[in-house]
Amino acid sequence: MSDLNKLGLAEARDLLRKGETTSVELTESCLKAIDAADALNTFVHKTPEIAMERAKAADARIQAGDAPSMCGLPIGIKDLFCTKGVASQAASGILEGFTPEYESTVSQQLADAGSVMLGKLNMDEFAMGSSNETSVYGNAVSPWRRGNDDAELTPGGSSGGSASAVSADLCLAATGTDTGGSIRQPAAFTGIVGIKPTYGRCSRWGVVAFASSLDQAGPMTKSVRDAAIMLETMCGHDPKDSTSVELAVPNFEAMLTGDIKGKKIGIPKEYHMDGMPDEIEALWAEGRAMLKAAGAELVDISLPHTKYALPAYYVIAPAEASSNLARYDGVRFGHRANLAAGDGITEMYEKTRAEGFGHEVQRRVMIGTYVLSAGFYDAYYNRARRVRALIKKDFDDVFAAGIDAILTPATPSAAFGLGEMNDEDPVKMYLNDVFTVTVNLAGLPGISVPTGVDHQGLPLGLQLIGRPWEEGDLLNTAYALENAAGFVAKPGKWW
Repeated sequence: MSDLNKLGLAEARDLLRKGETTSVELTESCLKAIDAADALNTFVHKTPEIAMERAKAADARIQAGDAPSMCGLPIGIKDLFCTKGVASQAASGILEGFTPEYESTVSQQLADAGSVMLGKLNMDEFAMGSSNETSVYGNAVSPWRRGNDDAELTPGGSSGGSASAVSADLCLAATGTDTGGSIRQPAAFTGIVGIKPTYGRCSRWGVVAFASSLDQAGPMTKSVRDAAIMLETMCGHDPKDSTSVELAVPNFEAMLTGDIKGKKIGIPKEYHMDGMPDEIEALWAEGRAMLKAAGAELVDISLPHTKYALPAYYVIAPAEASSNLARYDGVRFGHRANLAAGDGITEMYEKTRAEGFGHEVQRRVMIGTYVLSAGFYDAYYNRARRVRALIKKDFDDVFAAGIDAILTPATPSAAFGLGEMNDEDPVKMYLNDVFTVTVNLAGLPGISVPTGVDHQGLPLGLQLIGRPWEEGDLLNTAYALENAAGFVAKPGKWW
């Protein structure tokens, strides 16, 4: 069977179980696709030897009848996850040459389940960005194009390499991380599914930190069923992560019935943003109609503090980043600047960070240091934390009133061209996260589902926000939406 790389996780798993293909064949198909797709700049550290070794081991395991769902399935790993013996740079020059001697908990769980790592995926530097234009490896490129236009489009960020690789069928699925929308926004831009689980559901141990109270790992896949399969493997309590919650992980796939009769779906009035494109507004209306037709009850709700979410996020996230990134100093690992005679430790720090950090990371570290400084701590950081508590309370109140999930747009537009967002006005770029940051601030699960295309043929997604720890229920609502939308569009191959 040719084009095995075009399969999803569920289809490939079923073929493996029936003996109709092997993990080695699946892996070879993906490796061939990866080698032919350098124009997309998605895989930045290829690991074909590790992939083939794991594929052979997976085939033996399947033959022996001891195979979990993810066994033998080829996936990509975002460069933010530390992988033992494989470069893990978080797409930053300051981590050049860093090869960890340990494996992140999430990538270890996937390996233990028999999944096959094809390599490390491009991303925004330290996960700071919404377009994958801040990477030391250069831009990741979307496989999608606007009609007959040859302009290169963003796959979104920060998990842009993951989104592009899954959308272009270079791997069956990929890991992503989401601090303010970095799984859901690129998933929406590239026509795939991306879920950010509840904060604490997946371990953060061994994932390079951006903002520790917001970061969460999750899967990026070709379907909701695939997301359920992969998420189950990625979840679980980890004593190495103090924020990891000790809670049983259900069989998410078994919960996909598609039956949402009687479910109450909240429609927040605050997400009707000024200047929102008509196509996004129309898509949202279609999503509401689809869920209603599937038997759900639509309820108008209010999340009154939504308008403060972006400002609060862009105080809290940089503050935590400035603290987390202080460890990159040229002393123990990664890049160290060449020093002139007479330079001391202060000069070493300054030169190393000036050379190693890109402009966006420098900008956010400086903002974070500013808002944490003595004269401004209360005015900015503490105020943002109080706003965050109010945003969380908005959601708590809505869920307490019986709402099962909330439907919103995933992004304020379709994918834009690389270089189209002017670096002189970073706020324009930050506005890409307007629908997603509230979910991180409140620690909730959120999923992006592809539901339509715009007038130029580019994919558009809708977001569903669920109750904390109820990813299974959220996935089932997403499954009903996916079935109703019937999204099958794929990018035309130009690379």
